[in-house]
Amino acid sequence: MAPGKEDHYLDLLSLFHTIFGGLTAFGSCLFLIHIFIGLAVVTGHFTEDSTTDAMPSLLGWLFVVIGTTLFVLGWTLAVCAIIAGRKLKHRKNRTFCMVVAAIECLNMPLGTLLGVFTLVALTQESVSARFQSSPFPESAP
Repeated sequence: MAPGKEDHYLDLLSLFHTIFGGLTAFGSCLFLIHIFIGLAVVTGHFTEDSTTDAMPSLLGWLFVVIGTTLFVLGWTLAVCAIIAGRKLKHRKNRTFCMVVAAIECLNMPLGTLLGVFTLVALTQESVSARFQSSPFPESAP
């Protein structure tokens, strides 16, 4: 990393984390389709007769559970990415930002790129010093 450019790189990483969080939240909304299809199967909207069968009901609940789990995990990652972006902007909680960056590496390909660049930047000694001597005042509890 070029000397004196740390603030510029951290501000860019902050912006990219915020954009990544928004894209992740938007992409996670696609799992709502799975939830609604599963609920439609469970309530019988896809069957032609009124007889209940255990297999479609089980399949419907499987769609609901997996869709809900992935939706919640996606939104959790999105919120954490946005929070990490704000913390990078204010040079606070370097450890939190590193943990979020490591988790983002699991999200191919954009999350991997962002996570690796963030981890590389945050492991630099000059960047670490900026987090320890932050020019922004600490907020009182």
